[in-house]
Amino acid sequence: MSQPTNSYAPAVALPLPSYLQADKLGPWGVYLQQVDRVTPYLGHLARWVETLKHPKRALIVDVPIHMDDGRIAHFEGYRVQHNTSRGPGKGGVRFHQDVTLSEVMALSAWMPVKNAAVNVPYGGAKGGIRVDPKTLSRGELERLTRRYTSEIGIIIGPSKDIPAPDVNTNEQVMAWMMDTYSMNVGETATGVVTGKPIQLGGSLGRREATGRGVYTVGVEAAQRIGLDISTARIAVQGFGNVGGIAAKLFSETGARVVAVQDHSGSLYRESGMDVDALLFHVKQTGGVAGFTGADVTADADFWSAPCDILIPAALEGQITAANAGQITARMVIEGANGPTSPEADDILSANGVLVVPDVIANAGGVTVSYFEWVQDFSSFFWSEDEINARLVRIMKEAFNTIWQVAQDHKVTLRTATFIVACTRILQARELRGLYP
Repeated sequence: MSQPTNSYAPAVALPLPSYLQADKLGPWGVYLQQVDRVTPYLGHLARWVETLKHPKRALIVDVPIHMDDGRIAHFEGYRVQHNTSRGPGKGGVRFHQDVTLSEVMALSAWMPVKNAAVNVPYGGAKGGIRVDPKTLSRGELERLTRRYTSEIGIIIGPSKDIPAPDVNTNEQVMAWMMDTYSMNVGETATGVVTGKPIQLGGSLGRREATGRGVYTVGVEAAQRIGLDISTARIAVQGFGNVGGIAAKLFSETGARVVAVQDHSGSLYRESGMDVDALLFHVKQTGGVAGFTGADVTADADFWSAPCDILIPAALEGQITAANAGQITARMVIEGANGPTSPEADDILSANGVLVVPDVIANAGGVTVSYFEWVQDFSSFFWSEDEINARLVRIMKEAFNTIWQVAQDHKVTLRTATFIVACTRILQARELRGLYP
């Protein structure tokens, strides 16, 4: 690995924000390590690197709602805007019982990197509510969404910060958010969120976009390492809009989906599964458990399943130092955000496993979100074929740029992606300067 040269002193390291605990950084700690790894390659821009380690704005809100039984319940909500140097904040909203400020901060920090990697003119943001949405009725979920939107309404907007779906949120949640914001500002503002229903200004191709992006960069990466997709064995963790769609696209090229895991259990079938049948089963039951077209296996055995491509498309922190050595795949394509720890990254790299990082691999979703936002502003909508073609072109161009940087610097694709993205972010920061 080449040794970067940096004639400029990096920025002065600052202490952690007072609201974080050094021994419990969670995903935020992973992000900080990733920034530290890229800093030596930033040249004179390294003096601005602390910009990447401090969110621009973090809002914590109380979300009180009337429950169906008459109680008043309070939920903790967040919206973190990490960086807006290149454009408005952009990032999803997740409803999950384990959401923390540290997690939302990390997710918000990966968003400007992801957007800059594909050269979409956005910054980065993320939101969340600490709640298990499965415990709420539809009415309670709507009231929770609308109250949360009202509470964060002071910092979001079509040209300020544009939320989108994430874990346990969907088109309907986005419709409620759009309507609430619109009612509060006194005009219909379809561009305040993306991932909306088509009838409310949503974009064709948005639902499948992240999975299509995973597939697109996966094919590009496979070509680079001489892996024949048509005979490849695929393992997928998470079988929703990301993992399920990616699996379907890979299977249509002849690849076999041999291993699947989600919150309900793990399956394996050496000859490959019927992806369409499994997708239908998941839609009907909510998980892969009970699918009769494969054998049930232990969750721990998923990581050692014989395969050529592994796609973690669930939650962050799944591939760790404890299981990275078990992975037999030649390539890992990160459909989820932050699924691999830095320690696991090093193990995979040492074992010759190519990791296509989340900040490029799953950027298809935000790319088509950008298309949706542009369409909303112009009130002119493209066909699905046009959208998919634009998506594929942008993803291929971005991957080719990142691959070349990785070759030039002899670094991993993750570090290369951070070099490309952080350079663009900090160039914008430097050009804008500090005010006042």
